Amino acid sequence: MSEEFLKVARAAREAAAELAPLPRAPKDRALRAIADALVANAAAIVEANAKDVEQARAQGTAEAMIDRLRLDEGRIAAIAEAVRQVADLPDPVGEVVRGGTLPNGLELRQLRVPLGVIGIIYEGRPNVTVDAAALCLKSGNAVLLRGSSSAYSSNTALVRVMQEALEATEVPAGAVQLVPGLTRDSVKELMRARGLVDVLIPRGGASLINSVVEESTVPVIETGVGNCHVYVDAEADVDLAVEILVNAKAQRPSVCNAAETFLVHAGVADRFVPKALAALREAGVTVHGDERIAGHGDGVVPVTEDDFLAEYLSLDIAAAVVDSLEDAVAHIRKYGSGHTDAIVTRSQQAARRFVSLVDSAAVAVNASTRFTDGGEFGFGAEIGISTQKLHARGPMGLPELTSTKWVYTGEGHLRTAEGTVIAGSAG
Repeated sequence: MSEEFLKVARAAREAAAELAPLPRAPKDRALRAIADALVANAAAIVEANAKDVEQARAQGTAEAMIDRLRLDEGRIAAIAEAVRQVADLPDPVGEVVRGGTLPNGLELRQLRVPLGVIGIIYEGRPNVTVDAAALCLKSGNAVLLRGSSSAYSSNTALVRVMQEALEATEVPAGAVQLVPGLTRDSVKELMRARGLVDVLIPRGGASLINSVVEESTVPVIETGVGNCHVYVDAEADVDLAVEILVNAKAQRPSVCNAAETFLVHAGVADRFVPKALAALREAGVTVHGDERIAGHGDGVVPVTEDDFLAEYLSLDIAAAVVDSLEDAVAHIRKYGSGHTDAIVTRSQQAARRFVSLVDSAAVAVNASTRFTDGGEFGFGAEIGISTQKLHARGPMGLPELTSTKWVYTGEGHLRTAEGTVIAGSAG
């Protein structure tokens, strides 16, 4: 590993040890200091961001991506407000998950503790730099940030402002670090930093996430790819189903909890599909459907296997008619990503069966897939949405950025072949 990388990784490791035992108050003060510093230094941040925007334009980057990259004083103010909101959230560190008194008299508690050093590998928006840092600090973790090279000037400025703000607080400034370098070599260093980094969280597209999962020697929490489905059951309220589908697809198509496929039971297809096609067309959505979908209206593009696998993140949706709820579940198991899948039905029996059979991080009943979100779930904020099963699943708030440790307290308890004895109890 390069000396540059080792320097920041070791600094984060040392800072994590100092940060872990801090109570809530100094962490909250540090977060509010960061928020104030972001606003006070907005002009310098915007100036650095302008370099990234100029470079993106020179490289022919699409305007939609440039808009995600761009910062102005209004956006910086919003980022600062989000940091203040994190400061207002409950601190998960020290929470007793479970515990009690054992039959032998030992008092046993399982406590939430920080993970340690968290590496975040992410694409695009520089606001993630601040969001991730705030969530990690609040949960008692140091963070190594490796953002997109397209936002390097912006991220450098943001991390510098945060570190300078921390200098005047009890939280060590080394707790927020930017991974140096613009090439893939720096990403590889972070992925191979086992022993210095406790966990990696990739945020971005499928190729980024797969690369990190497959190549990292550091444990990974997999996040985010969303091939979400809406299944319209035979017992669905057709008009309600149309509204839910259009919202799930078109309210914000570029996010991971937007619907990418709808499935409709053959028993309701004649009533539902024509209305759905008209409503989706009005919303600007292109439907990639099978022959039974295409038979209900014009403008349907023939669906392919790749369409059913796609996370479009655009105004496109795949569609198929199925003959049963079980067929819908089989389709979701084959093509889905384990993010969010929804059923629309008036049948409690169908809803219960769908919920029990669909193995996804979130399952919606008569509601849009768009609600799978830390803010919507009442967590206040999220670091990402985990689609794996170990450690964390679904929207990851502050508690998901912690591990646990067991603490047991006795009065001289000794374990012997005969059982438990208390030291000195005989005399």
